[in-house]
Amino acid sequence: MKEPAAESAYSGIPTFLRRPFTQDLAGIDVAVTGVPYDASTSNRPGTRFGPRAIREASLLQTFDPPFGWEVDPLSELNIADTGDAGFDYGLLQEAPTRIERHIGRILDAGAAALTLGGDHFISYPVLRAHAERFGPMALLQFDAHTDCWADDDRRRLDHGTMFKRAAEDGLIVPEKSVQVGIRTVNADPGEFNIIDADKVHLQGPAEVVAQIRTIVGDHRVYLTFDIDALDPAYAPGTGTPVWGGLSSAQAALILRRLAGINLIGMDVVEVSPPYDPTGATAIAAASVATELICLWQCGTDHGRKA
Repeated sequence: MKEPAAESAYSGIPTFLRRPFTQDLAGIDVAVTGVPYDASTSNRPGTRFGPRAIREASLLQTFDPPFGWEVDPLSELNIADTGDAGFDYGLLQEAPTRIERHIGRILDAGAAALTLGGDHFISYPVLRAHAERFGPMALLQFDAHTDCWADDDRRRLDHGTMFKRAAEDGLIVPEKSVQVGIRTVNADPGEFNIIDADKVHLQGPAEVVAQIRTIVGDHRVYLTFDIDALDPAYAPGTGTPVWGGLSSAQAALILRRLAGINLIGMDVVEVSPPYDPTGATAIAAASVATELICLWQCGTDHGRKA
């Protein structure tokens, strides 16, 4: 399972990082799975095509160890692409339950789930699956938006309210959670700790990492990376781009220096390929996803701490 397919990177089936495609989870360390869902977006759609674009962009990464890490997950871990969560686009109210069950199956097999979105709402059912098995988590969120605006009706599926709901449901611990890169206004962000984009630019990655470590401590962490955390110069292909965001270099430096946090789950969301004909956004997302695998490998007991 550890060897890449014996084909050139530009040929064959575009699984994530050329890892084997399988739905047999026995012995798998990290299962990469997609959730092609964008029915909850508030602006430009198209993130249903995100998982496919991220997989294809991942083929640009060489088979050499990832730069900046002391680990080599491609040779040291059993990583598999397990395909996408299935749901009926005509029965969208059933989608959250189906997504939650899909992720739960991965976790019950003993694998970590790296989820490729999809709009950011998908993080809510993914968090439910993790919380059922690991308890309340610290949320480490890279984003332009807090995504914790109030819901006036809990039946709504919305990619801007799910983290407030997750906090209310006890899935995450707001005072142990950190939102990085925020640059939009929310008058009532709750108890979440916010390191906005200006602070990242002014303080630098090293200080940001120190603050994150102080806040999350050794608590179990779920990391969600909305690609709009990056400035539109680096990631234009997203539904709600906001100027003044993180650079790719800042994001890479922060992620690499977080090695050792107690990471239990991760996702990369909000890639909308129709708005980026260059493919740069998907390339950035694929790179983030690879960094997250490395971060998980370096984690405290791979996030399984009781």
